[in-house]
Amino acid sequence: MKKIITLCLVALMTVGIASAQQKKTDKKTVTTEFLTDIDCPHCAKKIDNTIPYEKGVKEVKVDVPTKTVTITYDPSKTDDATLIKALAKLKVKAEVKR
Repeated sequence: MKKIITLCLVALMTVGIASAQQKKTDKKTVTTEFLTDIDCPHCAKKIDNTIPYEKGVKEVKVDVPTKTVTITYDPSKTDDATLIKALAKLKVKAEVKR
């Protein structure tokens, strides 16, 4: 009897863990590329050190030669307008690249 109960508990735990891992991978992200007015590595460093701490931001890539900032974020927590405001706080003008 103990073996049957133990096997049932192990099976339930396995199913619970598998479904929890599936929920984590179901999260959606959006990647937006912004055209900015950055022109130096110092500006890029400011963005790299600040924007990742904005709510919902997953990844930030800054390319100084093309003056673009690529941000991957969770759309349920932030949006393009909020990220543009966050960049404006750093005195960086930005607009969504079309």
